[in-house]
Amino acid sequence: MFVVTGATGNVGRTLVRLLAGAGERVTAVARSITEADVPAGVRVVAADLGDAESLRPALEGAEAVFLLVAGEDPQGIAGAAKVAGVRRLVLLSSQGAGTRPQAYRHAGQFEAAVRESGLEWTVLRSGGLATNTYAWAEPIRLHRTAAAPFGDVGLPFVDPDDVAAVGAAVLREDGHQGATYTLTGPAATTPRARAAAIAEALGEPVRFVEQTRQEAHAQMAQFMPLPVVEGTLAILGEPTAEERRVSSDVERVLGRAPHAFGEWAARNIAAFR
Repeated sequence: MFVVTGATGNVGRTLVRLLAGAGERVTAVARSITEADVPAGVRVVAADLGDAESLRPALEGAEAVFLLVAGEDPQGIAGAAKVAGVRRLVLLSSQGAGTRPQAYRHAGQFEAAVRESGLEWTVLRSGGLATNTYAWAEPIRLHRTAAAPFGDVGLPFVDPDDVAAVGAAVLREDGHQGATYTLTGPAATTPRARAAAIAEALGEPVRFVEQTRQEAHAQMAQFMPLPVVEGTLAILGEPTAEERRVSSDVERVLGRAPHAFGEWAARNIAAFR
C-alpha cells in the first residue's frame, strides 16, 4: 500500500490517480480531504504533516510513502514511518535545497531526515512547477494580463504531471534507492514566453507586465516565508548555471521526454478562460 501526502495538491492529485489506475492500494492524505477528492477505492485519511502523530493511522500497512516538505518535525515523520513498518520514503523536495541551501534550509532538513531514516529513500528535487502560473489565472481571466519579474530570464519549468509520474515510478520500482533526481522541463522558458504560450492556447492576446523586484517581493511575501521569497527571487532573477540546466532525470526514470510548458498550458487552459 502506498501513502501519498499532499494528495489534493498539484502533484499529489495526479500521483494518487496514477497509482490507483495501476491497480495499487493507495491511502490519500491531506489536512482536508474526502472521498470525493480521490478515485473510487482510494482510502482517505485527514492528517497534518505538522503533527507526526496524526499520520500514524495513515501509515498502517504502508509499504512506501510519498512525502512533502511540510511541518517542522521531519525526524518525527520519518520515525513514525519506520515504526509503522514502512520500507521506502520518497521525498518531494526543491532544487533550491541543493543550489541555495541557506534559503531552502527547511527542505534540506527534510532531505537529511529522510537520508538518515534507516529506510530506503529517494529525493525528488523539483524545479519550478508549471502550475506556479496559476497565479496568473485570475488576472488573465479578468484582464488578459500576466505580471511577473525578470521577464526575459529563462528557467526549465516542469509539468507537475511529470513529477507525479516520476513519483509513481520511484514508489513502485526498485533501483532508485539512494538517488537524488532533479526534475525539470525539456527547455528553459521565460515568463514572457509562458504568457505567450497561454495566449496561444487561449486563442486570445495576453499582455505581459514586467514587475519590479520590489513589487514581486511584496506580492510573494503575502503567502511565502521571507527566506523562501528571497531564495525564489534570486533563482528567478539570477539563476545559477545548475538552475538553468535542463536535467535528463525525468527521461531517465520515465523513458520519455518531459512535457513542454505549452503542452501543460493547452491541457489546463480552462483555468485561464
